[in-house]
Amino acid sequence: MSDGTIWIVIAGALVVGELLTLDLTLAMFALAALIGAGVALLGVDLVWQIVAFVVAAGGFWLGLRPVAKRQLQRTPPLLTGADALVGERAMVVERVDGGGGRVKIKGEIWSARSYPTTTVLEAGSEARVLRIDGATAIVHSFEL
Repeated sequence: MSDGTIWIVIAGALVVGELLTLDLTLAMFALAALIGAGVALLGVDLVWQIVAFVVAAGGFWLGLRPVAKRQLQRTPPLLTGADALVGERAMVVERVDGGGGRVKIKGEIWSARSYPTTTVLEAGSEARVLRIDGATAIVHSFEL
């Protein structure tokens, strides 16, 4: 069996190990083993193949692994309930001013007040939800 084939078998075993641990350490070694396989295919001596593996493994582990882990651990904020409505479009169904009114947000009718309170939104116009205050949507016109 050639050196390149051995490196590829090692890379495959490391990938299987990575699938069991999900730590991204063995994945970096698997990538380095593929580098070792590439060097072996060039016909370089085994000592230099191992040196290439070690250097690549160190580089991947120190350079690529932290970036990959950061990307995998980043989750978008999950907004639920009234918080998910902030920023949504609202259709004015009943005149809205600083004293009250009604809007339709995502198919639901909400009581609403305009912001600033001097703004008047007529029925049929569109608005954007600034915040939810209890059971009242605070909305403003798109023209702001």
